[in-house]
Amino acid sequence: MNTNERNTTRISKNGLQLPGAASHGVCFRMYTEDEARKIGVVGWVKNTSKGTVTGQVQGPEEKVNSMKSWLSKVGSPSSRIDRTNFSNEKSISKLEYSNFSIRY
Repeated sequence: MNTNERNTTRISKNGLQLPGAASHGVCFRMYTEDEARKIGVVGWVKNTSKGTVTGQVQGPEEKVNSMKSWLSKVGSPSSRIDRTNFSNEKSISKLEYSNFSIRY
């Protein structure tokens, strides 16, 4: 994302929880990282000890919405997504991350 895009576009920050996602053993984090980079958002994703996925997505609002849609409807090829929960959505003045990463 270039500096001009940051200054002229509303930047959104969104927390994500996928409590209804069968995510372990299906490379969900890897596919999420790849899709985030393709879409052009930053943030992170990780598996939880409860077998769900959590993370944060930041970027221009339309790109964050594209990522939310992908997380809700597509995911990794072998995943099963029953429910998604996006929280703490707000506008921010600058990105808090420089890339999208997998956390452990």
